[in-house]
Amino acid sequence: MPVRVLLVDDEPLVRAGLRAVLEAQPDIEVAGEAADGAAVVPLVRRLRPDVVAMDVRMPLLDGIEATRALLRTVADPPKILVVTTFENDEYVYEALRAGADGFLLKRARPAEIVHAVRLIAEGESLLFPASVRQLATEYGDDGGNRAARATVERARLTEREGEVLRLMSRGLSNAEIAARLVVGTETVKSHVSAVLAKLGARDRTQAVITAYESGFVAPG
Repeated sequence: MPVRVLLVDDEPLVRAGLRAVLEAQPDIEVAGEAADGAAVVPLVRRLRPDVVAMDVRMPLLDGIEATRALLRTVADPPKILVVTTFENDEYVYEALRAGADGFLLKRARPAEIVHAVRLIAEGESLLFPASVRQLATEYGDDGGNRAARATVERARLTEREGEVLRLMSRGLSNAEIAARLVVGTETVKSHVSAVLAKLGARDRTQAVITAYESGFVAPG
């Protein structure tokens, strides 16, 4: 089955460009479009996309609030890929903290756009880990977030789970973590699932942000 994508951006040219790039791929289908974040929840309920590619800044409801609304009101929500003009943007970091799974620059090359959608849909690796680390360094709490520290303390991660979380933070995929630890990929998947469950994280991105903000992993 193709990966179904909902495009959300107030600029028609941006939506047209993304549609052209994505629909050129045999394994990706554009399920629909919207011009503002306010339309996201009803469209997701009707179209059931796998990925929402959403502008972070829109006039009525921005990508941050749309992300929060989507995760709060929709059961089994799709992956959320924030599309932005600026990489080092506090809005992007807030969207990630709100629950977005990754971000993509509007100036990205077609191959990068396709790769981002596929990677987000698969959910087995962190998209642009160096950029996430940079955002955490600039806009995170640098280990000073009490809630994040309490979350990690309550999680009581095992030594191996902590090791897996550190490797996830570096952007390694399940297969790469398995090779590094000399274990099977199914074992790594079990460890990743345990880490996410213990941290109460929706995905790898949220787990990594918690790791940075708690000081469990140094973002610098």
